[in-house]
Amino acid sequence: MRRLFGTAGIRGRYLEEVSPHLAVEVGMALATYVKASKVVIGGDGRLTTPVLKLAAAVGAMTVGANAIDVGLVPLPTLAWSVRKYGSDGGIYITASHNPPTDNGIKVFTAKGMEFPESDERELEKIIREKSWRLADWDSVGKYEARLGALEDYVEEVSSKVMPAKVRRRPKVLVDTANGAPSLATPNVLRSIGADVVTLNANVDGRFPGRTPEPRPDVLEPFLPVAKDVGAHVFLAQDGDGDRLAVLDPAKGFIKQDRIIALIAKRKLEEKKGTIVVSIDVGNAVRDVVEELGGKLYVVKLGKTHEGLLKNPDTLIAAEPWKLIDPSWGPWIDGIYQAGLIVKWMAEEGKDISELMSEVPNYPQARYSLKMPKHVRDQVFETMKDELLRMAGEDSEIITIDGLRVNFPDRSWLLIRKSGTEPKIRIYGEAESPQTLEAMINKLVRTATSTLRKLGVKEVKVEGKIIP
Repeated sequence: MRRLFGTAGIRGRYLEEVSPHLAVEVGMALATYVKASKVVIGGDGRLTTPVLKLAAAVGAMTVGANAIDVGLVPLPTLAWSVRKYGSDGGIYITASHNPPTDNGIKVFTAKGMEFPESDERELEKIIREKSWRLADWDSVGKYEARLGALEDYVEEVSSKVMPAKVRRRPKVLVDTANGAPSLATPNVLRSIGADVVTLNANVDGRFPGRTPEPRPDVLEPFLPVAKDVGAHVFLAQDGDGDRLAVLDPAKGFIKQDRIIALIAKRKLEEKKGTIVVSIDVGNAVRDVVEELGGKLYVVKLGKTHEGLLKNPDTLIAAEPWKLIDPSWGPWIDGIYQAGLIVKWMAEEGKDISELMSEVPNYPQARYSLKMPKHVRDQVFETMKDELLRMAGEDSEIITIDGLRVNFPDRSWLLIRKSGTEPKIRIYGEAESPQTLEAMINKLVRTATSTLRKLGVKEVKVEGKIIP
């Protein structure tokens, strides 16, 4: 059996890689593994989500667990609900920022945390061996549609990020990508006193407004809208609400590393502790953590929750777009993150550019190379060879997730295979945009050359250099 769980749960093309049959088996495996009496289940707004969500509920009930269906909710609401309702585990149906043809499955512990990789492997083993025991007629699980979970979540997160005082009422443009956060994020921000204007805020699983991945090239065409409405900040999310992108209406996309650095700075100013970050995070965070006497702990992309488990003094665990704040909960929450930023803007009377002046800024690149699955491994190996040639003797080599090279001049490059899509990711920083572009172009040329030799005429390149 192929590996089911990747960087962020199970994800892929509906019917081909993610089917109702698989959802039933995941429901059975989860309930079996955690010995569940009840499992909370929810999902995003994709057209195939209701089918998969009910299939997962059937799986859990088949082995004797009660299924509590919280309906169409953002991912953070599902994680919050698992803990709130005293469930033994949770299942959320989503493909996050993937195209509408895709869907996926994420599983959660009783605390609302995503399963660690070791536990995901145990679920795969149960599915492979079909080592569950079906409940008899008088002990099958019950199904309950739990109304009100979303409203309760909005109320609780709003209370958590309520400004202590309001010096200025922030005006916020929010783009929720026709996804599940449309039902929560605008309401949270209005509850804490923001003047909110929305974009793409009706739920539509076809994602007609824009692609749900909140990349710079996707979002910056909407900047004129932010300027026209006089927004102090432009916030954008993905299809399920775990991701948050932040844009300055005057200057454009703000690097996710700098958002992490800002939050880390505020947390470290309150008390010392560990900042957990993914391998693709850059120098802005490192600078802040070193300056304020914190500890930096680096993990694989998609596994920040595992770093949280290994460091009890963790103040935040973050990767680009995604934040876990243990003081709120052990789950990724882009809605909470949006509220936290707007809270600081309101309390201090600052727009987003004034907040971001607190942290360093380095030219950065975030690129994706899309290609057929059957050639990706071979292309990746040639790119690794090229990057190692670029490294030289005095560079630091890190291989916990793909290949990262930290050069002596503090520039760095990371290449890794996406765990959710047929893509190779390239990330990096350098002292100037021109230097960084030259480094990126060298890797892209290597990939293009290899693809041509393999009979693929062109590679689709997404992304840009952000000064």
